[in-house]
Amino acid sequence: MAIYTKISRNDLMPIERRFNLGKIISFKGIKKGIENTNYLIRTKNNKYILTIFEKRVQKKDLPFFMSLMDKLNNHKINCPKPQKSKKGNYLVNIKNKPASIVSFVEGKEKNKLKIKDCYEIGKNIAKLHMASKKIKLYRKNSMSLSSWSKLLNKIGNKSNKIDINLNDLMKTSLRDIKKRWPRKLSSGIIHGDLFIDNIFFKNNKFYGYIDFYFSSNDFLIYEIAICINALCFDKKKGNFIFNKKKSKNLLKGYSSLRKLSKDEKNSLNVLCRGAALRYLLTRTYDYLNTPKSAIIKIKNPREYIQKLKIHNKFNNFKNYYN
Repeated sequence: MAIYTKISRNDLMPIERRFNLGKIISFKGIKKGIENTNYLIRTKNNKYILTIFEKRVQKKDLPFFMSLMDKLNNHKINCPKPQKSKKGNYLVNIKNKPASIVSFVEGKEKNKLKIKDCYEIGKNIAKLHMASKKIKLYRKNSMSLSSWSKLLNKIGNKSNKIDINLNDLMKTSLRDIKKRWPRKLSSGIIHGDLFIDNIFFKNNKFYGYIDFYFSSNDFLIYEIAICINALCFDKKKGNFIFNKKKSKNLLKGYSSLRKLSKDEKNSLNVLCRGAALRYLLTRTYDYLNTPKSAIIKIKNPREYIQKLKIHNKFNNFKNYYN
């Protein structure tokens, strides 16, 4: 979440007219994240999140995201619930950009995850996947393997401003990952961006998810690969150290409800490498191209240089579980 589009009180008038939210008392920009503009809106009785869609989110994908969150709520998955206008529409235009209003999810992210938290997260990701399997929606992953070469070409040698050997690391890693990428694994709708700031806890217990705007159909185990990268490393003196206990408990929690197949286990390493490369590519691109005018904290791509190199040294499921 970020603030690319600045709004005034007058810009919120269409929302008051078209939605049954009540009178808007206050609104405040949210600085976290890098993809869309977000505001916390308060009415007399409730809180909502207004999202103005920017950059990578395409308007044609918005009905998928809205319908998915709506249906997940129906399956008792705690996540933002899209609000419909009086005419039954999810979307409204704000400054000529599509926008949505969703319910505010209580709880908050944890600054540091404990081992037991990883187990609970894994277990709840399995619940999410089991629910999403019942939802008949489809969206191709726009940030999957097939998109990485194009993004790498856009970045070019400019990446060497970050690290002198970064372009070579990304090129050689991508070449090898393509050779080893699985063709067929159990698939369904995944969240696609389960970082620590998209996972909420309340009273020290798992509570829900936010930010479904990378959701798509993909390998279910790829979700776990993303989470291993996002949640199972500890930062010590500027270095990222792989925490196998966290990884093991994430996998144990997930497997307690959905057992992993042999093929999924065998593919975990290349999927972890792929997930690390995917975030290295997007963070590198954003680091080099985000306008200085944006009120935003840019995420440093160097984190994923370290993580990719660690995964490149691994070669099997035991590196993540035993």
